[in-house]
Amino acid sequence: MISGSVKQIGFRQPSTSSGGWLAIFLALLCFGITTGWAHDGRGSQFIGISDFSRFYKYTGPETGEMMWISPEIAPSITWNELVMSWNVDAPTNSYIKMEVRAFRRARVSRYYTMALWSPTPGEHPRTSVPNQMDEQGNVDTDTLTLDHQCDRLQVRLTMGGPPAQKPRLKYLGFTLLNNEATPPRLTPRRLAWGKLIDVPERSQMDYPNGNVLCSPTTVSMMMSYWSAHARQPAWDRDVPEVAAGVFDTNWKGTGNWSFNTAYPGSLKGLRACVTRFSGIPEIESWILHGFPVGLSLCYDRLRGKGPGPNGHLVVCVGFTADGDPIINDGGTRQNVRKVFPRKNLENAWAYSRNTVYLIYPEDAKVPADDFGHWPSWSSKQRYQYFDGLRPEYRQSH
Repeated sequence: MISGSVKQIGFRQPSTSSGGWLAIFLALLCFGITTGWAHDGRGSQFIGISDFSRFYKYTGPETGEMMWISPEIAPSITWNELVMSWNVDAPTNSYIKMEVRAFRRARVSRYYTMALWSPTPGEHPRTSVPNQMDEQGNVDTDTLTLDHQCDRLQVRLTMGGPPAQKPRLKYLGFTLLNNEATPPRLTPRRLAWGKLIDVPERSQMDYPNGNVLCSPTTVSMMMSYWSAHARQPAWDRDVPEVAAGVFDTNWKGTGNWSFNTAYPGSLKGLRACVTRFSGIPEIESWILHGFPVGLSLCYDRLRGKGPGPNGHLVVCVGFTADGDPIINDGGTRQNVRKVFPRKNLENAWAYSRNTVYLIYPEDAKVPADDFGHWPSWSSKQRYQYFDGLRPEYRQSH
């Protein structure tokens, strides 16, 4: 039983007459349609928030800080993994701290720190936070993994900076996963076969320390494509600039998934997030509509050279007429664009539990979303706000 009051829907105590039971049935049916709980999420769900009017705001512990707390958020699935995304207009010397806690019935976790983020890491940290393991879960760089299935979450944000340089939150995203789910295969979307998006080819090996720059190279290629397509030259950022903007001082590298979407998402007019698809046909939907997709995968498995693990990021830019993926692979100096067997991609991508980067203009019309896996009208219908500041939690926020 989920505790807390439902904000959007008012319930009255019905009579036990036949009319009363009909009212109960209709209310529950309406509730299921509104929240998406009657739908199949295939074990994963994306929640995206751009309206923060329901968040509770109060003064933080440090001078000039503000803290925002969301209501409790009830998704349409139970989950035990979470990756967070944020798009923040963060002026120089501003900073933001992202924390999340999880609920299962009456069981409440502590707040886990998902990130400390700033555009100027010399002034404020830009880092993931290690050593958070407790009896309920742990944060591994960008991923919160819990030891049990949860039914709600709550986010707490701390934002600060000089008076005229406070960060402005544009978008929050959460990709949730039940890592025990085994959804059946989706039917291929053959209309995408034979389609190619002409994303610029860039090699990470052209830069110093290039062998570890696969993620910013992927982001750079995607930003360059949209820069030309939308005629926004400010979006075209070369690999070293992206790498400097996503560097995680704790992880000591540029592979933090959340940081790699926070960087493009900080630019005016761009939306960027991490999410998880449930099969190659969902990539095909994006390719069909003209959107390249960043993929986190095992490079060894992609090339058919072994079981891995060997983490790598690439851009899917199309499919051959036979349905094999066409990949911009920044891991080589020449022939960045390659074709790999479809079965290799499926096996390699499973290494990250089908994690993707989505980067595109904020006003773009994204593909139809059958399962609530990316920012869309459909995904907005699949979660519900509950009162996250019940009296017993107010003291601890």
